[in-house]
Amino acid sequence: MPATNIDYLRVSVTERCNLRCIYCNPLGHAHLAEDRGTLSTDEIVRLVGLCAQCGIRRVRLTGGEPLLQEDVVGLVRRLAGIPGVDDLSMTTNGVLLALTAAELKEAGMKRVNISLDAMDRDCYRQIAGADMLSRVIDGMHRALEVGLAPVRINCVVVRDVNLSQVAALAEMSLRLPVAVRFIEYCPTSRLTGPASCYVPNSDVRGIIESRFGPLSNLVVPDSGGPAAYFKIENAVGAVGFISGRSSVFCEHCTRLRLSSDGKIKPCLYGGHYYDVKKLLHAGAADDAILSVLRRALREKGQYTKLNATAGDFLMQQIGG
Repeated sequence: MPATNIDYLRVSVTERCNLRCIYCNPLGHAHLAEDRGTLSTDEIVRLVGLCAQCGIRRVRLTGGEPLLQEDVVGLVRRLAGIPGVDDLSMTTNGVLLALTAAELKEAGMKRVNISLDAMDRDCYRQIAGADMLSRVIDGMHRALEVGLAPVRINCVVVRDVNLSQVAALAEMSLRLPVAVRFIEYCPTSRLTGPASCYVPNSDVRGIIESRFGPLSNLVVPDSGGPAAYFKIENAVGAVGFISGRSSVFCEHCTRLRLSSDGKIKPCLYGGHYYDVKKLLHAGAADDAILSVLRRALREKGQYTKLNATAGDFLMQQIGG
């Protein structure tokens, strides 16, 4: 049965990014150096408030890189004050996190996910296009210090690129209270790597177990997503697997997406969207926008299997 409690909104606040990861933005900064027609802070706050009236209670800020957004701390503070929003989080590449973690926590941010695809400096640079590994590690530690918990580490596994990094990433969970999550690669554009770059998470789990022994199941209450969590024996943290290609969890998906240019997407891989920015700029009343949001929620219930009809898009433009 389709998900009945759609309560999660991912908000892309910018297309800009200070990295150029091969699976997200293979063109580097080309055409994405500046935001093009993105929603203003006031518009984001208004739309999230209306979504909260429709039952959205969990909001995640994404990008691009959300910490590049002007006055992102002020945006967090305003979103945290919206009635009904009781879980506010962020996905970041971590480059600027050490500088902002304390302010984000004070403003009302609950937790962060950090994209980290390698523990080896050269491999990280090959994936991200910049030598920023030490800054990301510093950001992770700072997030732990200020209590942006749980801290989750996201690694997209790409064959012949960072499969060798799986064990080193999983090892972090032995000594740190983080959840290291391995995400199956899925091409979104003819510009990203081919489907042959995909590595099933069964292989990734095999690598971890061959190094650290059998994993035990771990129940994570209200984990807010499709990850399955496990634990290495005597580990402080956890490892997780998000298996979007080898398994289908669309019927359990509880999220909508708001792109940086004001489009509500019921499904990441679905081709359909609702242009709410156009409504805002036409002076639409709240009731008219609420009607569109409720229509998107109804449409969400129709997705029961992966719909790969969205055409070419870069993940940086939608926010994952």
